[in-house]
Amino acid sequence: MIKTFKNRHGFARADVTLANWRTAPYSRWTFQNVRDLVPTSLINAEVVTAEVPVASDAFLDAPMETGLAGSPTARAFLDFAHTDAFVLMRRGEIVAEHYAAHTDPNAPHLVFSISKSLTAVLSGILEAQGLIDPNRPVTDYLPEAKGSVYGDCTYRDVLDMRVSLDFEEAYLDPYGAFARYRRSMLWNPPLPDAEPETLASFLLTLEKAERPHGGPFYYASPNADLLGVIIERVTGARFADLVSDLLWKPMGAKSNANITVDAIGTPRTAGGVSMTARDLARLGELLRNHGVRNGRQVVPEGWIRDMQENGDREAWQQGRNVDLPNGRYRSQWYQSGEADGAFCAIGIHGQWLYVDPNTETVIAKLSSQPEPLGDEDNQDMFTFFRALCQRAA
Repeated sequence: MIKTFKNRHGFARADVTLANWRTAPYSRWTFQNVRDLVPTSLINAEVVTAEVPVASDAFLDAPMETGLAGSPTARAFLDFAHTDAFVLMRRGEIVAEHYAAHTDPNAPHLVFSISKSLTAVLSGILEAQGLIDPNRPVTDYLPEAKGSVYGDCTYRDVLDMRVSLDFEEAYLDPYGAFARYRRSMLWNPPLPDAEPETLASFLLTLEKAERPHGGPFYYASPNADLLGVIIERVTGARFADLVSDLLWKPMGAKSNANITVDAIGTPRTAGGVSMTARDLARLGELLRNHGVRNGRQVVPEGWIRDMQENGDREAWQQGRNVDLPNGRYRSQWYQSGEADGAFCAIGIHGQWLYVDPNTETVIAKLSSQPEPLGDEDNQDMFTFFRALCQRAA
């Protein structure tokens, strides 16, 4: 007997549309099947290898002191946080992993803004090759940016989210500039009376706010999409191919990843990457190991050190969007600013990559939280991750 889509997922495939795919309950399926809804480019692994989760009941179900109400065990908190996939590694070995009943461990899952952090890693590799200088003006790479918000800022301003941009990250506004942005990347259905835009053309319509570049941290996803446009321009190569050849294969990824693209193939580098939880953890482990895998320097150590140690504290305090009181932001990565030296990448709907060099721990968490900004605050997540790191150690 054929098991229907509705039997398996609780809703019919025809119920899922471009207008609702990022909402519950559909997101439990769509976040692992983005390619069914939006055009994508493949990020190839060297050899695709199906992976079997390790048995983790003893770790996940043991009593655990987190200080968080209603979370007596790791699994209880993961369920509360709408977790689809979870991997905890210590010194490169998997200590525990968890997958929700609707999750395929080998299916790539949308990581949203963790894509920004991956894009910055690729940018760091290209910087070491002499193709990108963060201190140069954006217009050196993209002359047509003249006249837009990016016409008088540096590449570093873009990397560190210190562009003076008149743009609001309004996830739930169906009509404003953010909705127009999502239509340009093919994430929202077109409006019948609206002129179609490509992602790159949309970016160059953005205007400057009434403050200078290089000031407060101001989180805006278009900045990271501009990085992708510049990367393709300076290399003359497709973003997906660059990630595959310079990062994904050398890193030892076991599954193909993918990235959504617009109508002319421009990659959505701010939020369109999908990957498995294990490969996300491998990315964190690569950075924890100073960019080295099997004796090969995949990511420049100097770039990783800069990402971990630099970033303007005052700029962060003036505009921070995550509850890291002593934190910093550098090259599309968040720094804890604490003695543990932890750093992380974060995506809406509950996507996390958390690296604690002090306990040699890496945590990847992929989720389908109903609201973009989640139903538990960031400080709870940091409390949970820190408790896990101490326990794994």
